[in-house]
Amino acid sequence: MPADDAPDGTDAGPPYDCPYCDGRFHRESYLSLHRGQEHPDALTDAERAAFEAAREEEEEQLRLFRLQALAALVFIYFGFLLVYAFSL
Repeated sequence: MPADDAPDGTDAGPPYDCPYCDGRFHRESYLSLHRGQEHPDALTDAERAAFEAAREEEEEQLRLFRLQALAALVFIYFGFLLVYAFSL
């Protein structure tokens, strides 16, 4: 079964098509990011605003992921430190 096919056999492909190329995207924010990065000269004011909003949202998600990864590394480090201290 192709990856874009839904379990009931209907085509559940990407619903957002780029008007400037053949790109297809599963989320509107992905389309906005694509248009802003690949077609910056062809953007309308509304598309540019959507790109800026999608970029800010993605930057916030990356910032949160980095904080979570740092917290996990600190937790693992101190976990190993405690295991080492109690094994002496």
